[in-house]
Amino acid sequence: MKHTFRVFFIACLCFWMFFQTPCLLAQVTDRNIEEIKAESLLRAQRGAYPLGGLDVQDVQKGLSLIKTRNPDEWAQAWIQVADQYMEQAKSTQDAQAASQLYKRAWRIYYFGQWPAPTSKGKQLAYEKALSAYLQYAKSFDPPLEVVKIPFEGKEITGYLRLPKNARTPVPLVFAVNGLDSRKETVFESYAEILSKGVGVFVTDGPGTGQAPVKVSPNAERMLSACIDYLTGRTEIDAKRIIFSGVSFGAYWGAKMAIVEKARLLGSVAQSPPVDQTFSSAFIAKKLSTPEYLFDYLPASLNVYEGVSTLEQLLAFAPKMSLKAQGLLDKPTTQMLVLAGAKDTQVLLSDIQMLMSSGDRPKDFWVNPLGGHLGREVKGWTDPVIFSKIIIPWELRLLESSGWKPLTP
Repeated sequence: MKHTFRVFFIACLCFWMFFQTPCLLAQVTDRNIEEIKAESLLRAQRGAYPLGGLDVQDVQKGLSLIKTRNPDEWAQAWIQVADQYMEQAKSTQDAQAASQLYKRAWRIYYFGQWPAPTSKGKQLAYEKALSAYLQYAKSFDPPLEVVKIPFEGKEITGYLRLPKNARTPVPLVFAVNGLDSRKETVFESYAEILSKGVGVFVTDGPGTGQAPVKVSPNAERMLSACIDYLTGRTEIDAKRIIFSGVSFGAYWGAKMAIVEKARLLGSVAQSPPVDQTFSSAFIAKKLSTPEYLFDYLPASLNVYEGVSTLEQLLAFAPKMSLKAQGLLDKPTTQMLVLAGAKDTQVLLSDIQMLMSSGDRPKDFWVNPLGGHLGREVKGWTDPVIFSKIIIPWELRLLESSGWKPLTP
């Protein structure tokens, strides 16, 4: 009798789940185009993500050209605005002015492909963003080196900058972006550390940008291949490499702190999803958060291996849990974990789980008023968090290992 009841209960549960999945899809809500335009302008005025660094007048121009949520229309509007700056940059004889024009164009193209190049128009905007950034990077001092690392029949594209006048080999920060940021944006966040004598290497995290693999439970192999390469460079101190990841990149930051403990001096994880953030229930909920500007679902579908529908995402994502993979009880390298108490994209319980795991104390920074990544409308923007919290922690960790920073 008990067995019969159990079978009946399981059958009812499966029947409910079968009909519930389409309901989950119907419950995913997003801003309409007028709401997107209004919120974009507001964020541009505040310098908030993902419009930090964009000129408000450029944003107004781009938004005026957009009438619908069509992704190609979105991309074309920003391409039209950015192309003007590209042409100005090419025609000017002033190298410094050209550099700033290329930078301006890059930021606009980047927003044109945001949050992911999920259409032909957005892919074109992304390609133009890469081109504009590399033109802008020609003015960098110290210079930017584009690195190509062979990987499983493809290649990993990374950017490397090593400090001037530093004692070699130099320590290095290896940084990875999140779901909708890119290696170029993360590279900008770390520019100031070069003056201290620390190098920077960035690459797009799995599933994003130019990464050769999508997100899967073993996609960190791509990041380990980068460490193989970096430790083979004689200019880099193989014993002083710090990994750093933001948002989804922070997932890799947490995982690399475990699986690459022997080769990393430390790791920074800024709002890392760890366990329940990957649960189907939480994903179905967070896809509608107004904290995300728009298109959270398309951006999420874009990064996972073999995933193209919400149903597939809900089934696949739980496999990414570090707890399910049996990693949380393993030793870790030294870590800094950052979070926002009001984050609607990563559960604070995941942060607590990570902090309570492993074999050593971790450093922790939480903004009680902060959202995702600890961001706050006023004060704690991305550049401020990097400049005031992340980079100083990394410098202290390096100094504790016996390294001395460059003095002005």
